[in-house]
Amino acid sequence: MSAPAHKEPDNFAFDSESEAKIATILKRYPEGKQASAVIPLLYVAQRQMGRLTQSAWVPRVAMDVIAARLSMPPIRVYEVATFYFMFNMKPIGRHHLQLCGTTPCMLRGSEDVLRACKDAGGLKGVGDTSADGLFTLTEVECLGACVNAPILQIDDDYYEDLDYESAVKLLEAFKRGERPKPGSAIGRQASAPAGEQTVLTGRGEG
Repeated sequence: MSAPAHKEPDNFAFDSESEAKIATILKRYPEGKQASAVIPLLYVAQRQMGRLTQSAWVPRVAMDVIAARLSMPPIRVYEVATFYFMFNMKPIGRHHLQLCGTTPCMLRGSEDVLRACKDAGGLKGVGDTSADGLFTLTEVECLGACVNAPILQIDDDYYEDLDYESAVKLLEAFKRGERPKPGSAIGRQASAPAGEQTVLTGRGEG
């Protein structure tokens, strides 16, 4: 598998799985307000591309299909799709590595995770896709899980409390075709304090 080339498809149509999701989505909006569904439909299109082509992105022809479905000018769909970083405007690798580089993650070692992505993922840096087409690396803004920093989002899953060694181990697993369980690399429960539990331990005086 080689790095994906940016070639726009000639046509696009939602498949039956996507159509079922769209039907559920459109029920949330009153008649005449369907244009409000543009973000979820863009997401459905991107997920379908990922499912069918192993590269999750939104071709322009898919945006045109969404515009027609929602009775809105295509330019309005383009504006939304290019504004939000979660929509990919060109083909990406099989797995999308989204590294948070904002202050909490930076202070907790995101640069070490970046180095691990380069070393284990065969990546030159942010914005690169590996030669085998397996990984694309993007730096993103806050992922909203600062207490578990540093965070690496892979596709739709959060991998938390990473350091260089655990990030390398994580990417090696993906290279073997595995998908490790999301969550903390150090085994803490949700956003509990790092280290040993200090309250409600049952060790206090009765």
